[in-house]
Amino acid sequence: MAHIVTLNPPVREDWLQQLADVVTDPAELLQLLALENHADLAAGSEARRLFALRVPRAFIQRMQRGNAQDPLLLQVLTSRQEFTDAQGYSTDPLDEQSSVVPGLLHKYRNRALLLVKGGCAVNCRYCFRRHFPYQDNQGNKRNWQAAIDYIAAHPELDEIIFSGGDPLMAKDQELAWLIGALENIPHLKRLRIHSRLPVVIPARITEGLCQLLADTRLQVLLVSHINHAQEIDEALRERMQRLKRAGVTLLNQSVLLRGVNDDAQTLAQLSNALFDAGILPYYLHVLDKVQGAAHFFVPDEQARALVRQLLTMVSGYMVPKLAREIGGEPSKTPLDLQLRQE
Repeated sequence: MAHIVTLNPPVREDWLQQLADVVTDPAELLQLLALENHADLAAGSEARRLFALRVPRAFIQRMQRGNAQDPLLLQVLTSRQEFTDAQGYSTDPLDEQSSVVPGLLHKYRNRALLLVKGGCAVNCRYCFRRHFPYQDNQGNKRNWQAAIDYIAAHPELDEIIFSGGDPLMAKDQELAWLIGALENIPHLKRLRIHSRLPVVIPARITEGLCQLLADTRLQVLLVSHINHAQEIDEALRERMQRLKRAGVTLLNQSVLLRGVNDDAQTLAQLSNALFDAGILPYYLHVLDKVQGAAHFFVPDEQARALVRQLLTMVSGYMVPKLAREIGGEPSKTPLDLQLRQE
């Protein structure tokens, strides 16, 4: 039986130090997991030229040593399959590379996405923004002010979604400035933060961040990105409880990934682990067809069948909505669970 990898656990609370110490070399990652002699895994190292490898050590701790099929490893390790030029896949699958102002996407009538920061603590190989031109949408006060001016001029907006990259790459004082500016716009009611950073570096949930979110007049929701129950450890559970005590609503969205979570038992374990951590399963996305990620694809018919099976395994409130995002559409598109006869 495989064992969880043993590293010196990060004892420092400073998430920025952990962020500066991420693993960026595929060879080092394989060595830490006793997989350095696995030829097939090592052969994918050149894919970092397409999309850099970044993995925090706190996340590596949750991987199984010696397991080449570890579901956390498969999400972050470079693969030679990323070089496959798959038909129907593109560098901009959601048609996002045109913003109303730099860093602001007004994709839906009543809500807009603010790309707070371009970078991430972890680079997930299936990321639909792996080719996004973040250099043209830099997260800084000048661009944020332009976004705030746009939001203030559009009273149909009642919710702002912090996205990225990962918005929690911004420091607490930057978030305080940004949230303070948004609070002054009377038609805004809700702030939604989409982030994977607390999952891979739980220390990102600082006392200062919790206080900031507790103090704002806006209703705050955090949508975490967790794909497998193995990602949820005690450190993450404890930090999520801090957010709950601060009045933050905790939701989760997952991506259905071949070889990672494409069976009903794994999805049931994820839903149970999320709910036990105080997080409500929200969305299960089918893969966005971004170039370099075709090897993660799960067909729609299989996705529907999995969710129908999941409905028989857990309570209804623990079953996420199966959905696809289609560029240009006014909302996410639910996938009808009625199995189709082809």
